[in-house]
Amino acid sequence: MGSDLFAVAAEDRLRSAAPLAERLRPKSLAAVVGQDHLLGPGRPLQALVDADRLSSVILWGPPGTGKTTIAGLVAAASSKELVSMSAVSASVKDVRAAVAEAEQRLGQRDQGTILFLDEVHRFNKAQQDALLPHVESGLMVLIGATTENPYFEVNPPLLSRSTLFRLEPLGEAAIRTLVDRGLHTEGARAEPEAVDHLVTRAGGDGRQALQGLEVAVSLAARRAVPPVVQLADVEQSLGTKALRYGRDEHYDVTSAFIKSIRGSDVDAGLYWLARMLEAGEDPRFIARRLVILASEDIGMADPMGLLIADGAARAVEYVGLPEAQLNLAHAVTFLATAPKSNSVLRGLEAARSDVRHHDGNEVPLHLRDTSYPGAKTLGHGEGYTYPHDDPAGDSTQEYRPASLAGRRYYYPSPHGFEALMGLDAGSEAGPERVESAESASEGRRDDEPVEGPRAGRPDKEWR
Repeated sequence: MGSDLFAVAAEDRLRSAAPLAERLRPKSLAAVVGQDHLLGPGRPLQALVDADRLSSVILWGPPGTGKTTIAGLVAAASSKELVSMSAVSASVKDVRAAVAEAEQRLGQRDQGTILFLDEVHRFNKAQQDALLPHVESGLMVLIGATTENPYFEVNPPLLSRSTLFRLEPLGEAAIRTLVDRGLHTEGARAEPEAVDHLVTRAGGDGRQALQGLEVAVSLAARRAVPPVVQLADVEQSLGTKALRYGRDEHYDVTSAFIKSIRGSDVDAGLYWLARMLEAGEDPRFIARRLVILASEDIGMADPMGLLIADGAARAVEYVGLPEAQLNLAHAVTFLATAPKSNSVLRGLEAARSDVRHHDGNEVPLHLRDTSYPGAKTLGHGEGYTYPHDDPAGDSTQEYRPASLAGRRYYYPSPHGFEALMGLDAGSEAGPERVESAESASEGRRDDEPVEGPRAGRPDKEWR
């Protein structure tokens, strides 16, 4: 009895001395924040836990999103015994010992085993193969946690026997909830701008937010008790100075960013990119703007621009910050130095104008679907010429309603790839242009193009 009391006292002291993130580790799945797509009512992982029918799972997500916490809580809600192991230090011998204990536990107490394997991607092929037959037989339920793409790092046989759950970076609301809990636990308050900076700088990592808060509270406690955390405390704890960035400035900086790239000023583009990143701008927003710009302001003058921008956007999702800054800078450099053309924007707007102002244009009979019985009896497809039957791979026929026959929307610019296409550029603005590009861009915010087409600047030499 005495030894139990000493053990409890030791545990309490360790808990009080533990980092804030450890002290705030949720005691129930309901207290986990930011993963409602998995743990909300009726969601897949929650449903498996409620039914105590959990099979092997892989929890994949960035650091600080709750993988270890969820694994422990899932095991606690189960009738099975939890065995934890780190793939960083565990060996094949450790795996075999865990398997032997699981067999003994099942035989003596009729109790199953959950093996929580942290950093599962660090297990080599031999270690994963040693685990596979026991996961397959159901002797052990594996809960693996990884920050790496399991399709690359986990053996296919083991992955195929596990359910993959993707944990998302914590949103701002979830980070604020954690910060509020941390302040309550520490008996402290914080100024709103201090909390804002902490939330912005967390990057979706709950552990990082709580570590920064813990240091900031310690700094604030030097001034007064109870401590009141100020912006300077958070800046010092994170080692970063807050760059104040209001809603209006968000749009002003975004506008300057887009105009600099459109104007082929690569240095200005990189400056505004750095400004946005330092202010904590969502990198996905920056990536979306670059993808839009690639078609709006470069288009067919350099068709690779869209691929580069899309690649940067994918890198933001796959790699994340801080490394994805390089991918964004790569895209900015490419797009700023690319030849410019707004022919895609102008063509689309001219076509949309015809759609708006010419009603009742039915699809010509020769272009209509002929895949269902009776279509030909309705005249569908009659007179259609299959282009591949022509020696030149082309056929002269009308592809639009008769009232719009001959209408032209696409006018290639004399820049870059478009200059090599051999098409008649015609009027630079295009006679069918009925609405200025600047007016078409008015009122656009966030995911929509901020500015209209480029007014004109000598393009760089076609790459």
